[in-house]
Amino acid sequence: MLIRRSTMMGTFPQLLCVLGLTLLCSWGFVVQDARAGEATDAMKSTIDEVLRIIQDKDLKQPGKSEQRRKLLEKVVGERFDYQEMSLRTLSISEGAPWKNLSEKEREEFVGLFQTLLVNLYADKVEAYTGEGVKYINERTEKDYAEVRTKVLTGKTEIPLDYRLLNKSSVWRVYDVVVDGTSLVRNYRDQFKSILRSSTYADLVDQLRKKSNKIKAQ
Repeated sequence: MLIRRSTMMGTFPQLLCVLGLTLLCSWGFVVQDARAGEATDAMKSTIDEVLRIIQDKDLKQPGKSEQRRKLLEKVVGERFDYQEMSLRTLSISEGAPWKNLSEKEREEFVGLFQTLLVNLYADKVEAYTGEGVKYINERTEKDYAEVRTKVLTGKTEIPLDYRLLNKSSVWRVYDVVVDGTSLVRNYRDQFKSILRSSTYADLVDQLRKKSNKIKAQ
C-alpha cells in the first residue's frame, strides 16, 4: 500500500524533486559551456523568472509568502508537464495503465500526482542556496531534447538532466534525471509494485488521502 511506502516516497523522490525542480532557483552564477539550443533557452527563461520572483523585495514582505509560492508554482508548472509525467508513471502492464483510464480519471490522477510533486519541492524552493548551475550541452532528436547540467554546491557537482518534449512549439519537462536516476522511472516502479498487490482504485485512494492531508496543512 502507498502508506507503507511513505518513507521511500518522502526521501529519495524528495531528493530528486528538490534537486530537479527547486534547483531552478539557483542563487549563484550560471555557466554555459555549450552553445544553447531552444530547449536550453526554455529552461533558462524559467530559471530567470523564478529568480525574479524570489528576489522581488515586495514579495518578501510579511504576509506575501503564500502569494510568492503560488507564483513560483505557476512558473514551474508552465514548464513542467505534469500530465506527461503522469502518463509515463502509469505506462505499466499491471492494474489500470493510462490508456485504460477515462478522461475524468486521468484528470484526477494528474491533479493528485501534481499535488504530491508540488509538496515535495514547495517548502524547499525558497530556501535553496546552491552556488549555481553549469550548462553542459543539449541533445535533441525530433521533438525530444535533453538539457544536461551540473548543479554546483560547494565542492560537489551533481549531474542533473532535464528531459523535454516539444508540444505545440513549447518545450516542456517530462522527466528529471539526477545522477543517472529518473524521477518518473522511480515513481513508475513504485506504482507498479503497489498495483501488483492492490488495485488502481486503492492507489488513487491513497494518493487522494495524501493530497487531502497536504492541502489541510
